[in-house]
Amino acid sequence: MFKGSVYRRCTCRTPVVDAEGRPELGSDGKPKRRELGADCPDLGKRDHGSWYYYIELPPGLGATRRRPRKGGFLTKRKAEDAAQELWDKAHGGIDVTSDETFEQFVRRWFEKKVDLKKSTRAGYEDHIERVFIPAVGKFKMRDLRTRHLQEMFEQIWRANEDHAANRAAVELAKLEVEAAHSAWKQAARPRPPELRQRWSEAKQKLRKARRKPWHITGPGTQLKMKNELSSALDYAHRVEKLISENWAQHVVLPKYTPPKPLVWTDERVARWRETGEKPGPVMVWTPEQTGEFLDGVADHRLYPMFHLMVFRAPRRGESAGLPWAETDLQTGVVHISEQLVASSYDVWEDTPKSDSGARTFLLDAQTRELLLFWRRRQQVEREEWQQRHEEWKAAQTDEAKEKLKRYDHPYVESGRVFTWEDGSPYHPEYLSQVFMRLVEKLNLPPVRLHDLRHCAATLSLAAGVHMKVIQALLGHSSFKLTADTYTSVLPQMEQAAADAPIAVVPRKGQQSAAGEGAA
Repeated sequence: MFKGSVYRRCTCRTPVVDAEGRPELGSDGKPKRRELGADCPDLGKRDHGSWYYYIELPPGLGATRRRPRKGGFLTKRKAEDAAQELWDKAHGGIDVTSDETFEQFVRRWFEKKVDLKKSTRAGYEDHIERVFIPAVGKFKMRDLRTRHLQEMFEQIWRANEDHAANRAAVELAKLEVEAAHSAWKQAARPRPPELRQRWSEAKQKLRKARRKPWHITGPGTQLKMKNELSSALDYAHRVEKLISENWAQHVVLPKYTPPKPLVWTDERVARWRETGEKPGPVMVWTPEQTGEFLDGVADHRLYPMFHLMVFRAPRRGESAGLPWAETDLQTGVVHISEQLVASSYDVWEDTPKSDSGARTFLLDAQTRELLLFWRRRQQVEREEWQQRHEEWKAAQTDEAKEKLKRYDHPYVESGRVFTWEDGSPYHPEYLSQVFMRLVEKLNLPPVRLHDLRHCAATLSLAAGVHMKVIQALLGHSSFKLTADTYTSVLPQMEQAAADAPIAVVPRKGQQSAAGEGAA
């Protein structure tokens, strides 16, 4: 068993003398001093100095010698144990002499992640630069441990508390602004100047509150951060042998349960109308509410797209990016192979969310007829736009050009199914904004545009469609994901499930007993 070479030394200093015993002077004129190290006469004392180890490791690249040395150990045994541990790691393939920091490593690792989607890559980069590097970037990889990563997340938790308080302050400041403005507006003319002053002070207070950080890093995002760290450190451990184990695996986070869709029951709707609070982040309409929405938007330009999303469950980006080349209206087959992804004002083409997201589904008869109607409308709009554009080019006066200024560019041959009148595709975020406005106008309980996928799944489940078929429709990567997500079903299905066991058990006088109980 390797013990390592250990020795004892201290940091006591003594004057430097020349051959004749005279003190040597430095450039500042003061006597030079040196450490006594292992020559200190006080090393025989129990608590004087500390223990060091020195190891000769196998040569590195280029036959360079590797001789790690470390001190500061209180006992010889601790120095020997540390030397043994370092020796074992080195012979296990770990590069124990590397001085690479976590910052250097994680940036180098991230450059190799060329297969990430653009939006995923942006999320990785944000976490690396904004969270990981400021917290643990200066640690050498060989010194990084679980406790350092745990402390990073504990800092996030403390920041969340501060940011939540900042959010509450903003909401309070908003109420003060509204109250001050209302008091000023309702005051009799001439309005007292102090009311205007109070309103101005309230707005200034709101601006000041909004400048404070308010972003909350929720449990889901924390889990994503941990998984990203684990991926990087697993590479450092298994491939490059920079660390002895993946320290991120031992980090403890608050339990995270992905939100499951909840149905807007009458009780939940009543509570929402009373308080304005949603029961959960993911809500689903009942069939009646879905029908009310579709009836309310039947005359809207985007009605065919909403109908498609309600019954066939494409994602927002998949709807915005759906090409006619992948939409066969003769057979009613749609192939989802691409999507439009938005980040702020930027929009780009990408593949579906996951490998299983690329999928094929069959249109129902109503949606197929709607898309046939939509294609005819799009063709008419194309011809009209081209004609108006030619008229704009031929116009001789500024007044004539002004009347046709919206046709100042040729028709955009995007090949997309859902487009503006000029053929250009919709921005995915615009579709969400239009949907929200329509829901508010119809006074329906709020759902997100993405939640129409959940409506499609829940409606299919209520219609008796098998969960495996629903998984394929949604493009989920696993059956378990679909089953776990849609355990909440429509109220009428819950009632049928509750009544079913009763009918299985034969009882004497069951009908009369039930009648007496009801009486």
